[in-house]
Amino acid sequence: MKYIVVLGDGMADRKIAGLGNKTCLEAAATPTIDKLAPVSEIGLCKTVPEGFKPGSDVANMSVLGFAPQKYYTGRSPLEAVSMGIKLAPTDVTVRCNLVTLSDETDYAQKTMLDYSAGEISTGEAEQLITAVQQELGSESFAFYCGISYRHCLVVKNGAVGHELTPPHDISDKKITAHLPKGENAEIYLDFMRKSYDILSKHPVNLNRVRQGKKPANSIWLWGEGTKPALENFEKLRGKKGGVISAVDLVKGIGMLAGLKILEVDKITGNYDTNFQGKANAAADALLNGGLDFVYIHMEAPDECGHHGDYAHKVYSIEKIDGVIKTLIQRFESAGEQFAMLVCPDHPTPCAIKTHTSDAVPYLLYSSVKSLSSLQSETAGQRVRYTEYFAEQSGNYLPEGHKLIEKLFEIEL
Repeated sequence: MKYIVVLGDGMADRKIAGLGNKTCLEAAATPTIDKLAPVSEIGLCKTVPEGFKPGSDVANMSVLGFAPQKYYTGRSPLEAVSMGIKLAPTDVTVRCNLVTLSDETDYAQKTMLDYSAGEISTGEAEQLITAVQQELGSESFAFYCGISYRHCLVVKNGAVGHELTPPHDISDKKITAHLPKGENAEIYLDFMRKSYDILSKHPVNLNRVRQGKKPANSIWLWGEGTKPALENFEKLRGKKGGVISAVDLVKGIGMLAGLKILEVDKITGNYDTNFQGKANAAADALLNGGLDFVYIHMEAPDECGHHGDYAHKVYSIEKIDGVIKTLIQRFESAGEQFAMLVCPDHPTPCAIKTHTSDAVPYLLYSSVKSLSSLQSETAGQRVRYTEYFAEQSGNYLPEGHKLIEKLFEIEL
């Protein structure tokens, strides 16, 4: 028996007027998932515990079976591990976004125009982070380049407990009330102010402006933490597993848990990613690579939600349906039985362009037997995998880290 998690980051949503008062899951054409839904267990799961911010770090950790209350020490160290940064126990890491701010003279009066600087390329970003490191880096503070707009600051013998706002939480808002607060707040704010002077004049950004693109004209610091210690996944769950993701955060969780990181060409973390490459890489690893479990993380719906782009969020969900179709075809052709969990980590409603901590809809499917607790029709509608039917099911799991246990309980 093989096991798969298909994680559509931020896939859940609220009803959208532009989609005929439907959610993105309701509006998407998902023929493969529609076939699975009537014979699957559908329900709601609380992936973000009370008292935690609804970040992809907390939520993905939860879906992978690690209770955030026990294991979570911050977002940035998870990414730092994936980037190959060696961390000492006393190091503090801070997520360093490249963002686009408005051009007011007073830094505190600027507006967060784009938390991702127009999805800046990694090649351009590397030049910008290198410039920041050359001007602002020291023995105590070091800037490291990651992927696209996602980078890292490592603070030697640092302090935690700062109030640092995720930039995607303040899209189109003035940054005035969201500047760093806490012990190193003045240092962090000074870095951010100085970075604007460095980056706004950098040739990479001057070229981006000439091309009509958004300049990555400032760094934004948030998501601090210290190195976590996750238990080995195979020892904990008895399954040899792997992770497929385009983002350092999820790869970092996988690496700390001893999961194999499966590399796929041309994956971007957005709706232009190589969806089919992910599907085939997962199938290859499970059918021919000796793995029992693969976690396929797809960032695209979340990115679209942050931009309020419901059309491409629907498109991304339809591409995820295609991933599931390919997986099923590959397993059926090989004569291999499997169980699958389909879910988001958290909702990212297009209307508010940020995460919420609402319970997420999940679908559990077995190729061996029906798991359904719903009638094939509910209130005159054929059962689908949507927020509505998840709520109607009456199935509710209050502890997100136990969802994977339900998956692994499915046996031949």
